[in-house]
This record gives sequence, structure tokens and C-alpha cells, in this order.
Amino acid sequence: GLPDPEKWSYEVGSIRNSELQYYTESRVENARMDDGVLVIESRKEDYEGAHYTSASLTTDNRASWTYGRIEVSAKLPVGVGMWPAIWMLGVNIDKVGWPTCGEIDIMENVGYERGSIHGTVHTDAYNHVKGTAKGGSLYRQTAHDEFHLYAVEWFEDRIDFYVDDVKYFSFANDGKGDNATWPFDKPHYLILNAAIGGSWGGQY
Repeated sequence: GLPDPEKWSYEVGSIRNSELQYYTESRVENARMDDGVLVIESRKEDYEGAHYTSASLTTDNRASWTYGRIEVSAKLPVGVGMWPAIWMLGVNIDKVGWPTCGEIDIMENVGYERGSIHGTVHTDAYNHVKGTAKGGSLYRQTAHDEFHLYAVEWFEDRIDFYVDDVKYFSFANDGKGDNATWPFDKPHYLILNAAIGGSWGGQY
């Protein structure tokens, strides 16, 4: 059945990055629990003016965290055009906007780079719009065939990025107390989504 509504809410519509999917709400065709595993399914179908559907689940207004270990065990979709992500946004995004709120990308993969795992942070000073985003990557050949553990360990002075037990990137707090470089002293909520196409996922 549907994911627990006490734990998960939905982004709805065509949201960002010129992506091709329409994110649906409470639709088992796109998000469901199956033997204890959360399945996010992207489908080629006409829906609300789009030609694809998918789901983006968030803990916004349900749960958020400041510091700690955040981890998700996931098996990734495969195919050119896919863009799955496990990521976090500052809960104050509605007040201050992006990227002032801060963004922690625990895991991103794009279909034309099969097996490549990316971890990134975005802030006012460091973001992809400016071409200054800070991140790292590593390769997992079995990312699309097996479950792997994607995690960050978030401290007051740094954020460490892991796949399984391998740390492949660390972003340090510069200690200046400047929100433009370190907005990560405030709560963030979690997002799990599978996008199709878009500014990065649509490349090939």
C-alpha cells in the first residue's frame, strides 16, 4: 500500500530543473510499500500534461534533523534519462529560498553515468548555478543491481559522505559563522525522488 502518511508527504507537479515527469500524490503506481521496501516507480504515461509520472517523497513538516547520521539503503534505477536522488533541504526554504536554506545531496546518479555516485552540498557561495558546488563521487558497478548504503555523517564542523563504509567526500565548516558557506547548523528534511530528464539527468 501507500507509504506511511505520518512519515512522508509528497511534492506534486512539475517542480524543477526542466524535468519531464509529473510527481503524483498518494498514487500506488508511483510510490508504494512492497514487502517492507519503499518502491518509487517512474512510468511512461500521459498525466496532467506530462508524458511521465514519478514520485518525490519528503519528510517536510514531519521530521527534520540537525547533525547526526542520515542513511538510506537503496537500489538505483537504470537507463539514460533517469535521475534518482537522496537529499536534504533546510526547513527554512519557504522563508529564505534556495540555496540560502542549504542542500545536502546524499546520493545522486544520472542515467548516462551508470554506476557513478555523486555527493554534493549547495549553499549561497557554493552551488551549481554559479559552478562552485562542492562535492565528490565514486563508482559502484552494482549500484543498479544491489542495495547499497548511502549516508552522511553531519557534524558541527563537517559533513562526511559515504557509500557503504567508504568515505569519498568531506565538506568542512570554514568556521566563519557565515550562512553563505555553512547553512548547516539548522534543521533539514529528507527527500527521496526519481526524476526523468532535466538539466542534468537529460544529458547523454
